Amino acid sequence: MEVALSSAPRTPRLAAVHALAAGIDFDRYFRWRRSREGDPFYVVFPGVGAALFTGTPDGAREVFRAPVDLLEPPRPNPIEPLVGAASLILTAGERHRRDRALLAPAFHRGRIRAYGELVRDAVVDEISGDAAGSAAWRPGATVDARAAARAVTLRVILGVLFGTDDAERHTHYTAAVSEFLDAYSGPLLLIPALRHGAFGATPWDRFRTARERVDRLIRADIARRRATGRPGGTDILAGLLNVRDEDGEALSDDDLCDQLRTLVVAGHETTATSVVWALYHLHRAPRVLARLRAEVLEAGTDADPTALATLPYLDAVCQETLRLHPPVPIVLRRVGAPFTLRGVTVAAGGVMGVALPLLHSEPTVWPDPGRFHPERFLERGFGPFEYAPFGGGHRRCVGAALAEYEMRIVLATILSRVRLALTPRHRTGRTPLSVPHNIATGPRSAIRFVVLP
Repeated sequence: MEVALSSAPRTPRLAAVHALAAGIDFDRYFRWRRSREGDPFYVVFPGVGAALFTGTPDGAREVFRAPVDLLEPPRPNPIEPLVGAASLILTAGERHRRDRALLAPAFHRGRIRAYGELVRDAVVDEISGDAAGSAAWRPGATVDARAAARAVTLRVILGVLFGTDDAERHTHYTAAVSEFLDAYSGPLLLIPALRHGAFGATPWDRFRTARERVDRLIRADIARRRATGRPGGTDILAGLLNVRDEDGEALSDDDLCDQLRTLVVAGHETTATSVVWALYHLHRAPRVLARLRAEVLEAGTDADPTALATLPYLDAVCQETLRLHPPVPIVLRRVGAPFTLRGVTVAAGGVMGVALPLLHSEPTVWPDPGRFHPERFLERGFGPFEYAPFGGGHRRCVGAALAEYEMRIVLATILSRVRLALTPRHRTGRTPLSVPHNIATGPRSAIRFVVLP
């Protein structure tokens, strides 16, 4: 619904209070801000300042089509402690173009088909209890969907990045990355003032220790590969070690570590969260679940993963899940020169953004937007300014194709092998709140399932 402005939008005061309100209920906060101010409207992020947001297709078009050289990520950035200053997510200008060109081939749709069996095998091992640290999904067992999905997607991204599936290393990475992500809590993400140490006892100290543990593992893999060499490797690390810039220089270990840490974190956490939401909605919509399971079973338990990823109703279910729960719900851009967003001028150095929960619930585009209704994606197509779960423009997520491919195979493999039921807490009632966890938003509390006979 387009909401007209009665006057110029106001910048809210008490930034910490607003950050807290957003952290408690992100979707509701954005709806409340727009109902008060119209579209566009300002939101204040501590450390970033006021950002002018839109949640309409027209506004998204203006943001995503803004001149490339005009835009850069806002700095300081709330996720910089997670991904590092050299991360593709945070670089701009020529550096961003170079880094994206280096990474993009690894995520080309043609290449990611080679990862299909890796994804399927990771799910099968998790269900059977053959994966390190997992327990078999036997009838009567309770499964924490987020923990299980994280384990699967982490194994996949480690295989994609490093090319092997060493059980001991996987165990070390699983423990380190889980601690790292859990340590970067919502308060640290939203309130920069909390990012200070004190004798090793603060949340920030614990986060830095966890980050150093992950970096030691990544740097050890870099050093091992530099020492042994694998010129024919098809994994991402092999590709990054082989690239050279215009001056013939290779990427430094520091830059490699930031890029690989970004891919470890973003490449599994966002997909894991999306899998959890899909399982949740499917098991609250019996008709949808029955239709999807029938489609998957017709394809066959041993169907080629690439064929599974093209099933039309599975595709619709995944797209509807991402509409309702985009894992990164806001897109932020800092402008290098004055820019007009929906009639409001953003000064040079100012920040503008797209609120995806609003964009994905625009009633003129999405009838009954709060309903989980995958059929809408079979009935019509949606443009990049109506539906943008991975952002848009030249900074659209470089790993979007892998995330979508992986999500489809994970869901199809689970549904073809086990039957689940939500525990009573989540079987009925309100959908759990989606809150910032680290790089992504996800259910505030664990969503658990019982394995059926």
